[in-house]
Amino acid sequence: MTAITRVTDLSALVHVCRHGEVYNPDGILYGRLPDFHLSANGRAMADRLGEYFADATLSMLRVSPLERALETIAPIAAKHPALAINIDSRLIEAGSYQQGQVVASRKLLRNPRNWWFYRNPWRPSWGEPYVEMARRMLSVIKQTAAAIDSGGEAVLVSHQSPIYTARLAAEHKSLPNLDFQRQCTLGSVTTFEVMDAQVIAVHYAEPARDLLRSNPKTALSSGALK
Repeated sequence: MTAITRVTDLSALVHVCRHGEVYNPDGILYGRLPDFHLSANGRAMADRLGEYFADATLSMLRVSPLERALETIAPIAAKHPALAINIDSRLIEAGSYQQGQVVASRKLLRNPRNWWFYRNPWRPSWGEPYVEMARRMLSVIKQTAAAIDSGGEAVLVSHQSPIYTARLAAEHKSLPNLDFQRQCTLGSVTTFEVMDAQVIAVHYAEPARDLLRSNPKTALSSGALK
């Protein structure tokens, strides 16, 4: 694991990983649907995360109840056999009224039945409000930080929209966001540095960058919050 330059040695590091690539040949918006598992490439991403955290001094593991998240945390847990895997529903994917539909070729936008869902993208009107998403995610992040020792570390596995929305909230930025705007690639790690129940810095890394189907421009970032 690449060493993180903490704001203070007394802080807790809560590493929130996005799951690996999912096997989804039909291009379904799977959302919270069951039985969507990692692809072979996604399992390689999970293994990479296991290697990334192999030498970390972890105190806690928490994970979304969805299969793709459970499969992603498994290699991490295997490197830390003394830690139990705690399933936490607050880490689940964002709710969407359109889950189960095909997303390829802009079919969602072309279907008149979906037009009502796009009436207010700032909320968003197609699913779980950003405010609620940020609240549940920051709740589990701060609770995890409070449960581990000062200077300790924990790993959580969740999903892109909840992770990035939590980051925006922690950085006191506007919450509305779309997938192409998010710095949260498959197999990435967004680390929330927490002290006294406040997020004081956010760090970002992509251990599985070379396994991505396309490479984003930014791979690493880190910064204290003002």
